[in-house]
Amino acid sequence: MFRLQLRPVATLAVCAAVALMGAPAGSAALAAATSVPAPVPAVSDYQLLTSSTTPPTEAACYAIGRRCFTAKAMQNSYNLPPLYALGDEGQGVTIAIIDSFGNPNMASDLANFDTQMSLPHMCGEPGAACGAGIPTFQHVFWNGKTQVKSPPPGSNGTGLQNRDAWVVETALDVEWAHAMAPMANILNVTTNPAETQGVQGFPTMMNAEQFIVDNHQATVITQSFGAVEEGFGSTQSLLNLRHAFISAAADGVTVLASSGDGGSANSPKTPVKNPSPFPFPTVNWPASDPLVTGVGGTYLCTDPTTGLGIDTTDPPVNCQQAANPTAAREVGWIASGGGFSHVFATPAYQDSLPAGSPAIGSMRGVPDVAFQASSRTGPLVYATGGSAGGWFIVGGTSCSSPQFAGLVAIADQIAGHGLGQINPTLYQLASGPNYGTYFYDVTTGNNQADPSIPGYNATTGWDPVTGLGTPNAAALVPALAAG
Repeated sequence: MFRLQLRPVATLAVCAAVALMGAPAGSAALAAATSVPAPVPAVSDYQLLTSSTTPPTEAACYAIGRRCFTAKAMQNSYNLPPLYALGDEGQGVTIAIIDSFGNPNMASDLANFDTQMSLPHMCGEPGAACGAGIPTFQHVFWNGKTQVKSPPPGSNGTGLQNRDAWVVETALDVEWAHAMAPMANILNVTTNPAETQGVQGFPTMMNAEQFIVDNHQATVITQSFGAVEEGFGSTQSLLNLRHAFISAAADGVTVLASSGDGGSANSPKTPVKNPSPFPFPTVNWPASDPLVTGVGGTYLCTDPTTGLGIDTTDPPVNCQQAANPTAAREVGWIASGGGFSHVFATPAYQDSLPAGSPAIGSMRGVPDVAFQASSRTGPLVYATGGSAGGWFIVGGTSCSSPQFAGLVAIADQIAGHGLGQINPTLYQLASGPNYGTYFYDVTTGNNQADPSIPGYNATTGWDPVTGLGTPNAAALVPALAAG
């Protein structure tokens, strides 16, 4: 699988417990010794393109074998402009974004991103106006302000506390949730996990989410972090972390999570110097939780300048017709986390699938939906809070979850209330006669990121790479709002 070498970042692992219900033989012995693995960001790779305040040109992206998406091109790619034309941009709704450490320059980075992308400025940015009708950005340090530090030169550490990665992660989450729902408020809550892999990271994040739900601070929560199911020492250690999701479902709060960046292969502790994946297909939690909407990833092959049509000429090779005869509007991303849970049984909403879908069986299928995720067809992100700063092209299902969260925020605004669990509605719409109206069905690609671990193919209907497919926002968002 293609990986950038400029600034290596750990692949996301999304955690679900090692419930031995339905787990492959030997998985108990492979469980991590710690009861709760440390969450890591879902950016699989990122590359600094320019240190300028202005974005790189598309030609500069083509020069390194990629296509870079601006906010406008991404909006067009998923058909959001008809919603904006109706005045539906998420106003009055708050999206909560949970990250570790955060980006100390997030407010000023967001201000430059908005200027360059012609997006509305948010109250909370330096010098931005505040008042009625102006969306707000707020950064809350859940358990103490932290400094973002780079590893020392020659560091031999595991990278478990790679704060530079979290800087880019945070910028990606905030900027691209805003790009999809330009008038929604954003609450960025950052936590401060311990320096060693242990029990502090996940419980703190879940406690922060519980507080958000209990105090009605947001109706959408997006999570770009996690760990492999088999990374937990017991089923109960995972189940103990679900309290916020249970409360969210009861309180009309929608929770989304990136499905992971290891394809069907995940390691017990990520990152480590030489990670060794479990020798069987695995999935990640929180995305595997039935109370969460898991968001997988694609290569997006629309025109990166306009977002319109299908560009089968320009880089990357995944989109080029000459190199890939099956090139289409979107191709399942090789690293899109997906497969079948070893913890959670199939929820009732997955009993109904689009015609032609592969059978899910007795265990929860992951993901539910998808959005662009590959750094070969990635969004431009402005971040300056780490050891290097400027415009990055970013990859990972970390791109997918916050952008889909923006769509849910618009649906909340249309409905006039939080929608809570959206999975039953998603599957009901997809299994009906208008599936192709609501979703772009992704039928090519696979997620065998590790040649030693079996992967899955993107197929007609639902599949363990892209779920039900990617959203045609103009149709799907109002349908979600209607329930």
